[in-house]
Amino acid sequence: MITQMQAARQGIITEAMRIVAAQENLPEETIRAGVAEGVIAICANPLHTRLVACGVGRGLRTKVNANIGTSSAYPDPEPELAKLAAAIAAGADAVMDLSTGDNIKETRRAVIANSTVMVGTVPIYQAAVDAIRKHGSVVAMTKHDLFDVIEQQASDGADFMTIHCGINRRAVSALLDEGRTMDVVSRGGSFITGWMLHNEKENPLYEYYDEILEICAKYDVVISLGDGLRPGCLADATDRAQIQELLNLGELTERAWAKGVQIMVEGPGHVPFQQIAANVQLQKSLCKNAPFYVLGPLVTDVASGYDHITAAIGGTAAAAAGADFLCYVTPAEHLGLPSLEDVREGVIATRIAAHAGDIAKGITGARTWDDKMARARKDLDWEEQIRLAIDPVKAGRLRSEKNKPDDEACSMCGDYCAVKIVSEALTHAKQS
Repeated sequence: MITQMQAARQGIITEAMRIVAAQENLPEETIRAGVAEGVIAICANPLHTRLVACGVGRGLRTKVNANIGTSSAYPDPEPELAKLAAAIAAGADAVMDLSTGDNIKETRRAVIANSTVMVGTVPIYQAAVDAIRKHGSVVAMTKHDLFDVIEQQASDGADFMTIHCGINRRAVSALLDEGRTMDVVSRGGSFITGWMLHNEKENPLYEYYDEILEICAKYDVVISLGDGLRPGCLADATDRAQIQELLNLGELTERAWAKGVQIMVEGPGHVPFQQIAANVQLQKSLCKNAPFYVLGPLVTDVASGYDHITAAIGGTAAAAAGADFLCYVTPAEHLGLPSLEDVREGVIATRIAAHAGDIAKGITGARTWDDKMARARKDLDWEEQIRLAIDPVKAGRLRSEKNKPDDEACSMCGDYCAVKIVSEALTHAKQS
């Protein structure tokens, strides 16, 4: 089997490339060329049999990911499968299984078996939990423990995997020398950093990176190069530790491409609004325009309970600047495991950000959707307005709750509807 990138470089247009081209309304050759160059990634493990292939990268619609998964406090996988269904119904393009509770393997396999969208995983989570059970602590984890889990998750059908390869001794030294307000907030980053400091050794994910490439090439898994030192508050944004890791990720990107392995690069995190565009541009420059996958970014630290809005503000700026993939943030961020409704709200808020970014980037077809809505509003065509809404369920509910069934205008303006008044005036003027 050859990877999507290897096929693209041989001039082969795969079935997955055809599907992505049709989704994006772009020529198949545009997709093939983008995959060959590395600026488009198609996350499509052949072992994920229910998957509808999807592309991430330059010139494509900005994609949205929803995080789900069990925790030690809530280990039951059934609610997470319900969240998977809710995320897909709300329009998510991907889900990531971040399970750390009991039955990690079973949860992951159930998520992949039930998902029609691409599924991502974070192998270090399972490896850390297994190490605690097997050895008594995360710092006792071995390279063998880690790499066994990477292969296991790839063989289960994971389409992309977040692997924290960019944390090396130099990056940790930058972290220690500069100091931070919140140190390391990435779970995977904390496991690796703690392991390195305790064992006084190099990160095995960095040291033995070529072995990871062999596994990912075997299963055509996209590596999402994790930002383990991403800033967890505005005070830590764009510091030396974050940038040193990004420098490492740029080198690792090119090494992966040389082996025909597709890459996405993960980014921050908590970033002041005015620094977002610079962060995106820096990643695009250092990582040769590899697809950029950002969490938020969150533009303030004080919006607990509303961080889906905080992230949507930052996500719009990031997408407009060139980010390709937005990881959702829910209202429960920083507070607890998200509920079913939190998942839905997070997906919708992030889709709004992604779409606004696509309009700014001039993505094919993005503005067309808004123009159709404008015409429906001018015509007071409520059925069409609800159909076109990014969340038709909520739009339809609010319309029925706040208006009488035969109301032509909405209850906000009633008899003084600007659209209706001007439309009647213009019609009369034209007839005069």
